[in-house]
Amino acid sequence: MTAPRPEDDTGLQGPYEQGAYGADGAFVAAVEGLADPLNDPLPEQHTSPWFRSDTAQDDTGTGVSQDAAPVDGARPQAYGGPEQPQGAPNEWYDPEGYRRDWYGAQQAPAPVPAAVPAPAPDPGPRRVTVTPPVPDETLGLRTADTRRIVAEPHGRSGPPEGPAPAERSEPAEAFEPPRRSEPAAEPVTGGRAERRRAAKGRGRRPAPASAAPAAPLSRMEARRAAKAAKDSPAVVASRVVGEVFISLGVLMLLFVTYQLWWTNVRAEQIAGRETDKIQEEWAKGAGKPGVFAPGQGFAIMHIPKLDVVVPIAEGINKEKVLDRGMLGHYGEGKLKTAMPEDKQGNFAVAGHRNTHGEPFRYVNTLTPGDPIVVETRDAYYTYEMTSVLPQTSPSNISVIEPVPVGSGFDKPGRYLTLTTCTPEFTSTYRLIVWGKMVDERPRSEGKPKALVG
Repeated sequence: MTAPRPEDDTGLQGPYEQGAYGADGAFVAAVEGLADPLNDPLPEQHTSPWFRSDTAQDDTGTGVSQDAAPVDGARPQAYGGPEQPQGAPNEWYDPEGYRRDWYGAQQAPAPVPAAVPAPAPDPGPRRVTVTPPVPDETLGLRTADTRRIVAEPHGRSGPPEGPAPAERSEPAEAFEPPRRSEPAAEPVTGGRAERRRAAKGRGRRPAPASAAPAAPLSRMEARRAAKAAKDSPAVVASRVVGEVFISLGVLMLLFVTYQLWWTNVRAEQIAGRETDKIQEEWAKGAGKPGVFAPGQGFAIMHIPKLDVVVPIAEGINKEKVLDRGMLGHYGEGKLKTAMPEDKQGNFAVAGHRNTHGEPFRYVNTLTPGDPIVVETRDAYYTYEMTSVLPQTSPSNISVIEPVPVGSGFDKPGRYLTLTTCTPEFTSTYRLIVWGKMVDERPRSEGKPKALVG
């Protein structure tokens, strides 16, 4: 067993005696000398990120030894650690010193001037946007200092959402990050009219950049483009057919309007003038019973149930009589019939059921016993409706004979026959209405009871 080593007065043994490696810091220097040569720092550099040179400059630019003790006589302590003794190495956790070594001396931010109030005469408020000066340093490393003050539409501004950065010692400036990619609106500093113009243009999108002019086409390419722009024959044909159908539709619409409306208006005007003319001739003593010229009016028919008052002219010519809104008397050739004043015979007339005044439009609604009055220059002849033939051929002329076939009359007498077209708006068949005279009254005795009541 080895004898215990002698101890000195301090209680430490042999090689562990205090001061075995010389002065303070000799041990650290020996350890650092054993570092890897490939990782050794360059001359006058240090591996510690928080290295503090012995002659680092303070904020004033004067060299101050880092070993100098503070005013209170104690060396600054590490971040969150115990104080270091007087003989500790010259490095510790000093963020402010690290930042000063990398960026140089920091300048205090210039004070932001207050907004200048608007002059009293101007009714609109003025807003002044002030941008603080940017420090003379690397802008890529100080992103927190590149923020700008953005004025809101109504002069409001507020601090950014979230906590302020920890490294900024100055108060947080009011700003609002842009919400869109649109350029920020210029501050409005003018009067009310200028603010209105600025408000109108605030929501508009920027005009798109004009496209670069295309290269000119060659002659062959121009011909091909012109040929492609032309419509094909099928397209042209379809357009022509469509235009033709549209034109035909418009023409048919105009024709229907003319037939169903305008012909009635014109026929009623002509029939009314003809009625007045007949009554004037009677007042002058003209229009004696006898033979009348084709188209000449000689009588007036009254149908009280249908509220019809229409003149009767000689003949059944379509253009001269029927289309003018009058009734035509069968008085020519084989279709010649008796007159109202004849002592016996069949007084037959024709009229339109549709268009051109349509005097017989509702003649099919007459019932037996309904009065029909024929007025002449000398007398009123009253007939009573007796029967109706709903449909017959246009060539059936037996319905207008002196004793009409199918009327129910079996002997000669004084009869009335009304003929018109059926069905409505066609001339395929004929509708026949018959009547029998029941009263003859001279005009001197006044109107018959059918017209008075």
